Amino acid sequence: MARKIPKNYLSVTGSFASQKNDQMAGFESILEKEFLLLLDFDETVERFEVQEVTIPVPGVPKGYTPDVLIYYKPNPLTGEIPVPVLTEVKHTDDLERNREKYKSKFALADEYARKHGWEFRITTQVDIRTKRLQNIKFLREYRNIQPDGSDRHQLISIATSYNGEFRLKDILQRLAPNDDAQLHWLPVIWHAILKKDLIADWNQLIDYQTLLRLSPGA
Repeated sequence: MARKIPKNYLSVTGSFASQKNDQMAGFESILEKEFLLLLDFDETVERFEVQEVTIPVPGVPKGYTPDVLIYYKPNPLTGEIPVPVLTEVKHTDDLERNREKYKSKFALADEYARKHGWEFRITTQVDIRTKRLQNIKFLREYRNIQPDGSDRHQLISIATSYNGEFRLKDILQRLAPNDDAQLHWLPVIWHAILKKDLIADWNQLIDYQTLLRLSPGA
């Protein structure tokens, strides 16, 4: 059973509404919240559980509870299911400052994970604060808009005419002859990218120069 995360006035705590888990997931820092956001948009992740595992630690009555346990989907090509990952989210400064404090906990977590057929991993801001995260934070603001059916049809029709890759700015220019029209069409394009009707490389910053292609299922 998940441990209830108390309010902490020295750090940022709260709940994250997960579309993948269909439930609220607690976090104890902005870095943790950002990591949960990455997981929620990761198509390889089946589900994730926050603070579900407590590992006994000698001399520590409450033991050690890593942040997240992640379960993955089968590989679409091979059918192989990656091992679950038990991970702790820490800033590199914290890891360096408290190296000795965490050493035994992490060693026990690694042993515990291996016994269960999992992998234990440390996740830092280097892994989390990426271009992909920037794209997710931007595009998710368009998740609740509902483009008009005729707008979507027009967008898909023009994207189809390219018969390959095209730049975002090029399709925008064909849809919108002036600035006012661009204000209408840009949200439609962002929504299409978010919903994967238009495919982009989310590991690069998505902007007017981004190369797009039409999804086969659009």
